[in-house]
Amino acid sequence: MKIAIVGGGPSGLYLGLLLKRGAPDWQVEVVEQNAADATFGFGVVLADSGLQQLREADEASYDALCAATKQHEHQVIVQAETAIDIRLPVKGGAIPRLTLLQILEQQAEAAGVRVHYRERLESLADLARLGLDDADVVVGADGINSVVRRAFEDGFGTTSSTLGNHFAWYGTPKVFDASALVFRKYGGGHFVAHYYAYSDTMSTFVAECDDATWQRLDLGSLSDGQRQALMEKIFAPELQGAPLLDGGARVVWRQFPVIRNAHWTHGRHVLVGDALASAHFSIGSGTRIAMNDSIALARALLDCSGDALAGLAAYEQGHKPSKQKLIRASERSYLWYEDMARWMDDYSAEQFVYQFMTRTGRVDDQRLRREYPELMARLGRVGSPA
Repeated sequence: MKIAIVGGGPSGLYLGLLLKRGAPDWQVEVVEQNAADATFGFGVVLADSGLQQLREADEASYDALCAATKQHEHQVIVQAETAIDIRLPVKGGAIPRLTLLQILEQQAEAAGVRVHYRERLESLADLARLGLDDADVVVGADGINSVVRRAFEDGFGTTSSTLGNHFAWYGTPKVFDASALVFRKYGGGHFVAHYYAYSDTMSTFVAECDDATWQRLDLGSLSDGQRQALMEKIFAPELQGAPLLDGGARVVWRQFPVIRNAHWTHGRHVLVGDALASAHFSIGSGTRIAMNDSIALARALLDCSGDALAGLAAYEQGHKPSKQKLIRASERSYLWYEDMARWMDDYSAEQFVYQFMTRTGRVDDQRLRREYPELMARLGRVGSPA
């Protein structure tokens, strides 16, 4: 079988690796618009629960990723300048995005996957110059702005919208001891910082505010440098003099695009990762979710006895129920953040953390007592205020 994978991010490289390991005689090629050493986003989260699924799919890459992952054993949530420590039931972890890509690239190429870098596709017709226009399967692993998806939006049943909150993805040389969420009021506005260390020298630092804050403080009129300086001021107690770094991003402050597709396949074309459904960063596992798509697609294709279309149908049918649960969790999470001003204004630190922990609907009181006994002992019996 001949497989063309558009997009050399984690999901695309991992899919190529799994396919080639499972079927060495298949022709599997990845097309990536950026250079091999290009990366965006600083560090990404890979929690232990997600890594276990990667271990079952491919132990060699799992071992390499584990060795490069910086572990976190607890998280801190700060609300109303009160810090609540949360001991995690399973270790969290983060890895430099470039390291993640390098590991997957090395493993994929060692397995026999060919990766084409610096090959920007304006349309799928451009696959012809690489000899891939006749591929049995064309995979859209090319993210939110997917060329594959845009070519067949009606066929995929694509819908898109934009959230109200504004956010910026920074890095900082401040290495934090724990991952944290710091909710802070400033100048009549509501802000939150999400941060975690991903190496011994760097941390990811995501700053966010709601749209009412953006408008009230006229943040749109500021330059990127001025907004960065403002974030350094608001979160000075946490940064302790360390600067924020934008990594040279062309657009620093953004609003999150919500991409959904009613159908995952269109003929020989199929979507994975953010090209299929954008996972909001607040659930902290977008990369893992995308790589899970790759696991499901690889298994379906490897089990299809050479019938590519049957394999694509099996991928959607088999993986959609579990994927939909994660999508719903992502949606509940971002809706909670969209309304964070109300939570910050009306709730005590303990009530706030309870609402945060239960925001996706996947964690109830029973699970809190079982997995977070120390936290529940502090929270006691809390709920929504009348």
